Amino acid sequence: MTFWICRTCGVEHDERPDVCAICADERQWVPADGQQWTTLDELAAAGARVELSELEPNLTALTVQPPVVGIGQQAKLLRTDAGNLLWDPTGFVDDAAVAAVRALGPVAAVVASHPHMYGLQVEWSRRLGDVPVLVSEADAGWLARTASVVETWKEDREILPGVTLTQPGGHFPGSAVVHWAAGAEGRGVILAGDAIFPNPDRKSVSFMRSYPNRLPLSGAVAQRVAAHVARFPYDRLYNNFEGVIESDAREVVLRSAERHAAWTRGDFDHLT
Repeated sequence: MTFWICRTCGVEHDERPDVCAICADERQWVPADGQQWTTLDELAAAGARVELSELEPNLTALTVQPPVVGIGQQAKLLRTDAGNLLWDPTGFVDDAAVAAVRALGPVAAVVASHPHMYGLQVEWSRRLGDVPVLVSEADAGWLARTASVVETWKEDREILPGVTLTQPGGHFPGSAVVHWAAGAEGRGVILAGDAIFPNPDRKSVSFMRSYPNRLPLSGAVAQRVAAHVARFPYDRLYNNFEGVIESDAREVVLRSAERHAAWTRGDFDHLT
């Protein structure tokens, strides 16, 4: 089955357009030397492979090495007794990657947090036995590869016992996160994509429309996102790269949203 992969964002496409619409949007970028398309065969020839590493019990990170496709994003495999969730799927997959994921248990669904992270969601599904690919209804217009396994969803959806998808929006209207009740030794985990982004100081987070192009969200939206996820008990937060707030994440997110709102409304202009 032939399909094309945008080398910049790692998203699969049925057709090869002149430019990847996801990258041409103001939240992303097209490289200065132009659009670059690739295929699984080309990536395999370049030595691409999927590496797995454990983040905590029942949560595994998947990354493409060397980083020949995508923006360095990190997929997550969340494991439960009732099945597993593949979250923010990688932009490369091969038989070895599928075998490694299957060895950790059956995958019940493939879900991306937002269009930048669609990756090879349909291809992963196909190789895992046509498991459902859940796509936010609000962002379904960004789909570039269609398949009968794709199913839209909205609001809150418990996809496995103790594993709930929810949509705080912000970065994209349908930007989603996962609440995993059993994570962090039972204190709760949020897999945030980049709806909520841990900062290098590891004690604050950011809320942005575009991270690479430095477009902030309003203070009201930052507070809305923080309040939305605060409905769930959680102590740890992972983004879609290697960022993590190890503990007290719920309070960190709420405090960061208040700080964001204060700066955007001018409370601290005297410091500038």
